[in-house]
Amino acid sequence: MSVVDFSVKTAELDGNAFVVSLTGEVDLHTAPELKRALDGVIALGATCAVVDLADVSFIDSTTLGVLLRTHTRLEELGGRLVLVASDRRILRTLELTGLDRVLPIERTLAEGVAAILE
Repeated sequence: MSVVDFSVKTAELDGNAFVVSLTGEVDLHTAPELKRALDGVIALGATCAVVDLADVSFIDSTTLGVLLRTHTRLEELGGRLVLVASDRRILRTLELTGLDRVLPIERTLAEGVAAILE
């Protein structure tokens, strides 16, 4: 998969909650685009965000760093970051790094959205 196959889309749920959906591989080359998207929603007033990894086939340590830093920023704002993942490879990466104990992970986008809007 190449950078061309990667995409990131954002959607506003309400004034302080957003969904950032990713497709493809999120790695050293594409993680900066994820960071820009997450920084952008925070600049728009987000305190809560869902990062939808349902269509992601690979994440690396750069991606994990971006997610962890965003989690910390949102917590400082009184909010939270929730991940959506069901691919066993992605879940295993999160488990091996211990991020599954730091970040809430939901299996579907509907569950992720419900988790930040509760």
